[in-house]
Amino acid sequence: MNSKLKFIYEGKAKKIFAYEDSDKVIIEFKDDATAFNALKKAKFEGKGELNCLISSKIFEFLIKNNIPTHYIGLKNTNSMIAQKIKIIPLEVVLRNTAYGSLCKQTTIKPGAVLESPLIDFYLKNDTLNDPLLTKDRINLLKIVDDEELDFISNMTLKINKLLKTFFYNIKLDLVDFKLEFGYNSNGQIVLGDEISPDNCRLWDLNQKNGMIVSLDKDRFRNDLGGFIEAYSEINKRINNFI
Repeated sequence: MNSKLKFIYEGKAKKIFAYEDSDKVIIEFKDDATAFNALKKAKFEGKGELNCLISSKIFEFLIKNNIPTHYIGLKNTNSMIAQKIKIIPLEVVLRNTAYGSLCKQTTIKPGAVLESPLIDFYLKNDTLNDPLLTKDRINLLKIVDDEELDFISNMTLKINKLLKTFFYNIKLDLVDFKLEFGYNSNGQIVLGDEISPDNCRLWDLNQKNGMIVSLDKDRFRNDLGGFIEAYSEINKRINNFI
């Protein structure tokens, strides 16, 4: 990254830099992998580039399907230009299939296909370990109003329909995913962050033996090996599809 660019912020997986246009930023994807609220950390060469390329292609797909996002275009293979947005401190998780925390917190068995998509909201706060929120708590904290929350929920459902088809076409089952939204300079709520194997749980549909084969961050989270290989496979399938 150009050292002359003004550094703004560094998160677990990305760095944000100012752009010539004050309404835009440059997002640089890091090679860092984290899990369990960054209690587990490692670096994998090429991870940042893969996440950037995968995210850019998915954002372009969503934009073509009338989903408002912060994405503008690629700067290079591990950096994208995006609208500068004020992130809403909500992590929006949509689940199509039960897995992970949902199964730990309920009696639902892992792998159970849900009758309809489930949306959960979490407070984006590392110190509090991103706690699950109710609608009343969202109102209490004045994070967004009811109309904005409905907009975010409806947009998440639309994104889910699009992504389920997108991933099915490359033989992947979209189990669940996390989204973040923010306000752009016009006050519009747009999809932000990234869409990648870091925040999507993706199972390989090419498996015929009934076994779950993850092609996402669970490979790192659960010490399954083949982490970069899984991300590379997703990138390859997307390239072959588009």
